[in-house]
Amino acid sequence: MKHLVLAFGVILAVSGPLAAASCPEAPDHTSALDALIVKAQGAPDERAGRVISNEMWQYWADAPDAYAQGLLDEGMTRRAAYDFEGAIKAFDALVAYCPEYAEGYNQRAFVNFIRQDYGAALPDLDRAIELSPRHIAALSGQALTLMALERPGEAVLALRAALALNPWLPERHLLRALEAAEKEL
Repeated sequence: MKHLVLAFGVILAVSGPLAAASCPEAPDHTSALDALIVKAQGAPDERAGRVISNEMWQYWADAPDAYAQGLLDEGMTRRAAYDFEGAIKAFDALVAYCPEYAEGYNQRAFVNFIRQDYGAALPDLDRAIELSPRHIAALSGQALTLMALERPGEAVLALRAALALNPWLPERHLLRALEAAEKEL
């Protein structure tokens, strides 16, 4: 089996001991994330809610090991530089190495969403949510993707699930329009 390794910003295929290595379980941040969700639900305003949302990212983006962290960081760096092809390669490698780590799927979905490849984004979001049902960013991303696919009924459900966890998401302003579109169907 081949795996990809980052070397000087270039993704290389390798075989041997590294390729045979398996991804350890992702760190269990359930308690910390649950506490942040409770804080977000009780936040007094949008600013406080956003601060709490930002705190959640330190847990979602905590990869299972240094190799996985390198792939995640490489993909996010490439995405920020608008190198979407390079980002997808890094996230493909992360998902191949750590198929039980939700953030690999969520990040790959985000790149596909930016590329307006909503059909590719949705299965990754579904998998991220399957692995991490309270992943607020994946839930809101799923809502936005379903909205782009003109599936307002499903988008409403996903957005409501995200807002139940954090009522201060910026996407909350879309709920009324989505509900109206759902009624038109």
